[in-house]
Amino acid sequence: MSRFKLLLLLIFILSATAMKAQNKSVQNQALTPQQQSISIISGLTATGDMEGLSTQLNAGLDAGLTVEETKEILVQLYAYCGFPRSLNAISTLMNVVEKRKASGKNDNQGKAALTQKNPSNKYEQGRKVLETLTKTPQTKPAPGFGEFAPRIDAFLKEHLFADIFESEVLTFHQREIVTISALTAMPGVTSQLQAHVKMGTNTGITENQLVEIADLMEKHVSKTQANTLRTIISKSLSPVIEKDMMVRISEIEIVPEFLAEYNAILKEESTLSVEKEPGVVAIFPMSVKEQPHQIRIVEIYADSAAYQSHLKTPHFQHYKTTTLEMVKALKLVDMNSLDPDMMLEIFKKLK
Repeated sequence: MSRFKLLLLLIFILSATAMKAQNKSVQNQALTPQQQSISIISGLTATGDMEGLSTQLNAGLDAGLTVEETKEILVQLYAYCGFPRSLNAISTLMNVVEKRKASGKNDNQGKAALTQKNPSNKYEQGRKVLETLTKTPQTKPAPGFGEFAPRIDAFLKEHLFADIFESEVLTFHQREIVTISALTAMPGVTSQLQAHVKMGTNTGITENQLVEIADLMEKHVSKTQANTLRTIISKSLSPVIEKDMMVRISEIEIVPEFLAEYNAILKEESTLSVEKEPGVVAIFPMSVKEQPHQIRIVEIYADSAAYQSHLKTPHFQHYKTTTLEMVKALKLVDMNSLDPDMMLEIFKKLK
């Protein structure tokens, strides 16, 4: 083999190796802190968790999201989770920005969304955007729902994919992180999530980043919803019910004269526990119908660590110390579930 051919072969091998390493690096690419914030903000907006959203809006601005980018996330989400949740989220952002400004933080305002151009055929503009996202020809009207309900097809193309997606405040890649995260957080939209996973992949979202979005939704929304995305991308599901999940029935007898006061304290403690502690699945107090001073509490904790954490909370400590003299008898009965999967069905029916 001539030196020239040998040199060409060596260059080819080095180029192929470099390309393979580059492709592997892209596939292993993680979400940036800003992208993580986009995902979490979208999931919390979709579920209506304004308290959690306030915290994450601060985190997103700290991570470098501009005010205008954050606004645009919340504006886009109205198309997926409705005006009420989008408007509530925008009000939350207003409060966050005002408080940060009052505390001396100068957030980057960023580039505002410009008034959209009005092409002669906005439907065609939106159709082309959808073709870019799907890498698939889009017929007019869309087959199926578009033929049955032409107005919704027009709204989808002219408004969502023309007015919203064409705004340059967020890239298509960022918008698909928004959409995938929101749809993962919302029950009953699996087919739409499947479609947007494909679109997200077309914009450069990697499999590792989809796994990370699922992990973020598990942490900030729920395991059940995170598993919908994991199912679509063929990844192992997180067990919703942990092996050491605690189910307990507390049998309590209250001194009758303290009953009203005890019930008020118990109601406050159980409400705060469920609202503020992710590991508290349920604390459900009841009284025996014919003996109201006999209290029964069904307690469910995600695992033993969640229970131990619960015991240290200020609201539980307040309950424990203030009701000590009110309790005449206490018996804690730990339970084993005979059919763990049925528990999920019960909570689904309760909604």
